[in-house]
Amino acid sequence: MITVHIVDDHKILAEGLQKLIDESGFAKTTAASYTGKECLAHLRREQPDVLLLDINLPDASGIDLCKEIKTQYPPVKIVALTSYSEYSIVRQMMENGASGYVIKNAMPEEILMSIETVAGGETFLCEQIDMLMKRSSRQHIWLTPREKELLKHIVDGYTNSEIAEKLFLGVETVNSYRKNLLFKLGARNTAVLVKMAYEEKLI
Repeated sequence: MITVHIVDDHKILAEGLQKLIDESGFAKTTAASYTGKECLAHLRREQPDVLLLDINLPDASGIDLCKEIKTQYPPVKIVALTSYSEYSIVRQMMENGASGYVIKNAMPEEILMSIETVAGGETFLCEQIDMLMKRSSRQHIWLTPREKELLKHIVDGYTNSEIAEKLFLGVETVNSYRKNLLFKLGARNTAVLVKMAYEEKLI
């Protein structure tokens, strides 16, 4: 079972999410926090697999909190669950370590899919955000030589640990590069990344 911690100051929304998650069959809620302070106190006691994080909290910015959590608890996967759909905010959240971004009016299936996807080590963007990021990224796709090298290895089907060995890098560094690539290209997972590499002739 994937363990999930909800961080949202709207109690009714948090309760609705809890019910949705607990009835999913593959995930369960282990905690719900209504402030940033409460969230950090919970995390000191127990870390979930996935943390659903609202950006607008009464005592903290979810953007800053995301960075703090990823610094202190790197294995925790964070999904931004918010009403903000501005490109700059999505970008900041992803740069601060979020693995997913979902708009609050997304379909319940998308929320559950985001939990399952990020728990499996992939990046997830809900449909609305996926389209937003693709529009922005396709205007100017530019990859560094290292990113192109990494992309070629991904397309060739190598795992992160195999790529790390080939490029003489740490596995975490390769993970970080892979995540940046997904974000840069607006790809929601590795399969889409490979498809785009061919379509956009990136390798």
